[in-house]
Amino acid sequence: MTSIAVTTWSLEQTSPTDLLPAAVPEGDVRVVRSEIPSPEFSRFLYASVGGDIRWTDRLGWSYARWREYLERSGVETWVAYDRGTPAGYVELEAQDEGVVEIVYFGLIAPFRGRRIGGHLLSCGTARAWDLAERWPGRTPTKRVWLHTCSKDGEYAMDNYQRRGFTLFDTKVEEEPEVATPGPWPGAYPA
Repeated sequence: MTSIAVTTWSLEQTSPTDLLPAAVPEGDVRVVRSEIPSPEFSRFLYASVGGDIRWTDRLGWSYARWREYLERSGVETWVAYDRGTPAGYVELEAQDEGVVEIVYFGLIAPFRGRRIGGHLLSCGTARAWDLAERWPGRTPTKRVWLHTCSKDGEYAMDNYQRRGFTLFDTKVEEEPEVATPGPWPGAYPA
């Protein structure tokens, strides 16, 4: 099996005032919290958004593992809808000491390039900052962080920085090269 060098960048915000919101896109675009943990829906979002950019780490998760993860305190899924159709999502995970990670963020391929991503990232980051208000007993958010890598979409890093995230770490590691899985085999050109 061949391997590729993958650069991973970690970025953060340390104050809610760091967030630089994007303009709201034209049309009927809404961002709604998926409040009922649904392994089926979360796996659909994961595979549909990440299928053409080689998200593979959760493809082997069982239904029970998805459910267990989604039912954890402080895990939230926020979904962008364009005229009622899921366009992408942002997944938040509360961590210790007031830290919230944006674990996954992205758009399904046909919705990219339409200014939905900046808006979704703005909404998701704002929800990371006020996450403790929805989860009694959680420490108020003091830091929001995420990572992106050289396998992600070509505009990912720029979007994060335009929303006010700053770089705090960079790593380069060799990873096995895997085929683009798509949301199902053959969904996207190789």
